[in-house]
Amino acid sequence: MKFFVDKLLLASQLPRRTIALVLAGGRGSRLMNLTDNRAKPAVYFGGKFRIIDFALSNCLNSGIRRIGVVTQYRPHSLIRHLQRGWSFLRGEQNEFIDLMPAGMQMEEGVWYRGTADAVLQNMDILRSYQPDYILILAGDHIYKMDYSQMLLDHVENKSLCTVACVEVPRSDASGFGVMDVDEDRKITGFLEKPSDPPGMPGNPDTSLASMGVYAFNAESLYSMLSEDAEDHESSHDFGKDIIPKVVRRGEALAHYFSMSCVPPSSLVKPYWRDVGTVDSFWSCNLDLTSNMPELNLYDEEWPIWTYQEQEPPAKFVPDPHGMDGVIANTMVSGGCIICGSKISNTILFSNVRVNPFCNIDQAVILPSVEIGQGSRLKRVIVDRGCRIPEGLVIGEDPALDAERFYRTSNGVVLVTDAMLARLYNFTHIPRAE
Repeated sequence: MKFFVDKLLLASQLPRRTIALVLAGGRGSRLMNLTDNRAKPAVYFGGKFRIIDFALSNCLNSGIRRIGVVTQYRPHSLIRHLQRGWSFLRGEQNEFIDLMPAGMQMEEGVWYRGTADAVLQNMDILRSYQPDYILILAGDHIYKMDYSQMLLDHVENKSLCTVACVEVPRSDASGFGVMDVDEDRKITGFLEKPSDPPGMPGNPDTSLASMGVYAFNAESLYSMLSEDAEDHESSHDFGKDIIPKVVRRGEALAHYFSMSCVPPSSLVKPYWRDVGTVDSFWSCNLDLTSNMPELNLYDEEWPIWTYQEQEPPAKFVPDPHGMDGVIANTMVSGGCIICGSKISNTILFSNVRVNPFCNIDQAVILPSVEIGQGSRLKRVIVDRGCRIPEGLVIGEDPALDAERFYRTSNGVVLVTDAMLARLYNFTHIPRAE
């Protein structure tokens, strides 16, 4: 009993001795035009959230309230979101979210050259906070995880570096950084996108993919980053350089996501997604509209925090002939007005207007979009602020869709305001994100 109490006490103390660094500077080029004006972590998700909200909410729900966010590519949208939605932490209680933009902080005057270099350039700031542990987080994944359990695993095993890993089918693991581990979870090899991924001990059909979540002892990390900075052959990246070096030293531990996922893996299958392509972004959003989505956004014990404008409730009104619309398997956010249209398997973000006689299916409609009367949209993503002209048809003619917009090989069509401007020959004025 005393051991159990001591373990709970340690788990509650570790988050207060930790600083989390969220790496949020990447573009995410595989999301194509969705990241023309915003970094990938600032991309909208789930009706009212941004992707970065999941990592930040995991921190708060895990008890970690000292957080740094490292930015670089097109940071304005992300910074504004953080200022508006994440300014409630109390500095007088040693709680904060620090913004760490690429400010050429080294004497050489360079931008962040990689994820490890981004942390190195902020090392003086980190030292001033005197953390015992540093948690490195990717800011562009969708998942719910109790980081305090990972920190406890890190400390109890006296690990120099602990890498969070998610179990994936071996047949799908070639697109990830894959860990080879022994029966004690010691990482014996790290392979970047291997053609023949290694299986897990006792489970050869499953591989361990890196989640981009790392726990370090602070002083050990400082030493490794300083050593890496002197290596002119290094790309100064955690996944490509730092983690493989720790693995070669035999000092890296694998932390299975099933050990700390929320809800526990005994209740549901662990959920982790890299929404890094147009297809995955579309499918992960639409999964939320199903009867039993894999990701539970209604969990009051593990809330996802965000910033949202004060919009009125969504409203559904009949068309000019008095006919009501038909809505099925659809999430509708605040500020939306839907007038006599058929909508199915769709997610509408805030402040969307759907005019009469539209037919919309399998669509992800980002904020402040207006859909013109009589439009037909299927298997589509419509970017923020678009004005869909009356009668526009998307998703029925693959060749025409590919000519006018961006169409994936799976038939998902991405529509942006700039594409519509070219199509209809009007001046494109970028809107604030």
